[in-house]
Amino acid sequence: MDMTQTADAPPPSPPKPSATPDTEVRERPALRAGDRLFLGLSGGSGILLLVLMAAIAGFLSYRAVDAISQDHGNFFTTFEWNTDATPPVFGIAVLAFGTIVSSVIAMAVAVPISIGIALFITHYAHRRVASPLAYLVDLLAAVPSIVYGLWGALFLVPHMNGLDLWLDRYFGWTYILDQSTPGSAARSLLTVSILLAIMIVPIITNVSREVFRQVPRAHQEAALALGATRWEVVRLSVLPFARSGIISASMLGLGRALGETMAVATVLSSSSVLSLHLLDPEGGTFAQNIASHFGEATDFGRDALIAGGLVLFVITLIVNGAARLIIARRKEYSGANA
Repeated sequence: MDMTQTADAPPPSPPKPSATPDTEVRERPALRAGDRLFLGLSGGSGILLLVLMAAIAGFLSYRAVDAISQDHGNFFTTFEWNTDATPPVFGIAVLAFGTIVSSVIAMAVAVPISIGIALFITHYAHRRVASPLAYLVDLLAAVPSIVYGLWGALFLVPHMNGLDLWLDRYFGWTYILDQSTPGSAARSLLTVSILLAIMIVPIITNVSREVFRQVPRAHQEAALALGATRWEVVRLSVLPFARSGIISASMLGLGRALGETMAVATVLSSSSVLSLHLLDPEGGTFAQNIASHFGEATDFGRDALIAGGLVLFVITLIVNGAARLIIARRKEYSGANA
């Protein structure tokens, strides 16, 4: 044993005391000026958004309460909308039915088509085909609503007559596809639903396409290495990872379908009749009713229309809240287990 080497060896250092949370907080470096500025701006933006939402809800509620208090009909079950009558009678039964039914049908048509287009662009199409197709979808998303409305009134409505007759002949037994007034113009909830589906397809497609591009390449390559086909890669790796993004894209499209105004007002004739026959030219939506009556409405009539807008505002909040709740409660939708 080398006594010199042992003597020259430094004494062992005492163990460092474990850091307490207070010590960690004290040792955390102070934020720089740019970080503090960004933190303040981001936090202020979130607070401002909540304030704006509360201000909108407060304004709509304040204007709606006065109109509803003077309504001589049941606001939720009355079919008629006549704010100029003495006494005024109006309700949202027809409007709520038309808004929900047209939006649900539009989503049922648009979501599968949008996901298929997004998958084709990102995983199947050659780059020379995918780039122009993606550019075309972007252009369709930028088309104004009134242009869709004019196209729907001048082109879609006349060409829907044949489809309506076919649906009435072969599926009229379902009652909802029974056309009670044959030969009438196809200004119906079904036509509006198809028009809304065409309008929201570019929105859902664009968001879904970007989500599909974020799927880790390693997941797809691992599936291919194990012998999976292209569809199995999409089904096992892409769709589970992107499920939360697909839900968010669908909710974005649903928001536009619920609040679409000019296109629906151009195609659908306003009516106070609630009909379960989707091929009949009857019904209405909240946004279409506001656009059709706001210009000629009195002060009380505008308050009544604002009451309808309040209901649409609440429906939109409920739908988006339900979507966020689904994503939060289902871990597989987060993409963490993809």
